[in-house]
Amino acid sequence: MTDLIRPRPLTNPDFRLVVFHHAAGSSSTYFGLSRHMPPNAEMLLLDLPGRGKRHRQRPESTMEGIVGSVLRDLDGFLDRPLALFGHSLGAVIAFEVAAALQARGCPAFWLGVSGRQGPSHVSARRGLQDLPDPALIAELMALGGMPERFLEVPDFLEIVLRNARADFAAIDHYLADPARSPLDLPVTAFAGRQDPWAPPAVMECWGEETTRSFSLHEYDGGHFYFMGQTFPVLADRVMEEIMAAYSARPALCAAVS
Repeated sequence: MTDLIRPRPLTNPDFRLVVFHHAAGSSSTYFGLSRHMPPNAEMLLLDLPGRGKRHRQRPESTMEGIVGSVLRDLDGFLDRPLALFGHSLGAVIAFEVAAALQARGCPAFWLGVSGRQGPSHVSARRGLQDLPDPALIAELMALGGMPERFLEVPDFLEIVLRNARADFAAIDHYLADPARSPLDLPVTAFAGRQDPWAPPAVMECWGEETTRSFSLHEYDGGHFYFMGQTFPVLADRVMEEIMAAYSARPALCAAVS
């Protein structure tokens, strides 16, 4: 029994898209992507420990622990080509998972990153995990990733804050391996023009992480620029990028071999 959410399970898909959620979030935010998937492809939504079906599990507070958990979750799904997409914290997880899969000799064929600067851009530690509850809630509300209705359910809010502290601790202490090899797959970055954490200019450095093609797509909005009417626009672009990378995959495999 897997903890991965499979909106439309397929026995033998052409490929799978794995989606990683943002800090303090859950995969439910990205469920709508499944409606934009081609019929011969499967999406896997991955909730980190502490949320969704795994809300009773203790959240991981280090990037090493998170990535280790993800790789265990993906065991059994590596028989088909994988595309990876993540927003904010999820972008870092997707990158580290891509690097781990490449090192194992079963690389993904596309990486999509959103709302987080590239690993070569080291930012100052924000220490959000150490904020008192009211200040942390204010930060989450200001970013736009936490619905106001969460404030009305104290037990649920307590779980959200617990997960947020663990997620922010993981990202606050994250440093990419300085000796890392570039990824051998296309990378696509997505950014909100008014995002205070990862505006388009900061997202450009993701191009340094690949030996293949890199592209950046900008949208109006802040850190959660894709909420609302922009979501289907982003979803269609994500699928276009994935299908282009998948179509080029035989050539990439031939080049690697």
